[in-house]
Amino acid sequence: MSLRINDIAPDFTADTTQGPVSFHDWIGNGWAVLFSHPKNFTPVCTTELGAMAGLAGEFSKRGAKIIGISVDPVESHAKWKNDIKTATGFDVEYPLIGDKDLKVAKLYDMLPAGAGESSEGRTPADNATVRSVFIIGPDKKIKLILTYPMTTGRNFNEILRAIDSIQLTAKHQVATPANWNQGEDVIITAAVSNEDAITRFGSFDTVLPYLRKTKQPTA
Repeated sequence: MSLRINDIAPDFTADTTQGPVSFHDWIGNGWAVLFSHPKNFTPVCTTELGAMAGLAGEFSKRGAKIIGISVDPVESHAKWKNDIKTATGFDVEYPLIGDKDLKVAKLYDMLPAGAGESSEGRTPADNATVRSVFIIGPDKKIKLILTYPMTTGRNFNEILRAIDSIQLTAKHQVATPANWNQGEDVIITAAVSNEDAITRFGSFDTVLPYLRKTKQPTA
């Protein structure tokens, strides 16, 4: 069955570049970003892993751990990390999951059950759907899923923006409009009456009967 937003993120144990991981235990009480790759030593993914390493501090500020996965063995990941450093200037210090038996890719609905049981002999095209990002909350539920084609590099600043929105809207009864960034006005949800909105937010602007905007809550 396909994974959807608000489903519990499937738990698993796997080998990583930082040793064995039990996923839910590894997440702990914080947030997590799991991002996948179809194969090691692929050009777009090399730039992405480096970009993510460069933003590691930003994810940490948001209480979000990052973990990558590639459909190749852990031993191969260690060699790939050298190429990533050469190409981007960043050391990959977050864990990379080895998924040589394709178990995690299947568990997260990125490969079909009939894809086989080994990464051996598979090309990036065979694993094209293993190009997804999952944002997972402290409740272990999936908050966001994004899947990219192999030729389009991911924008991890957008992942940070999405985390900012998800964390803000989980705390307050607000939503964020198109192209919203941290500090900009937000939308008051329909569950909040006008009277309650004044109590909660102080003031608001009614753009349409169903669209009310207010300053971003900071408390």
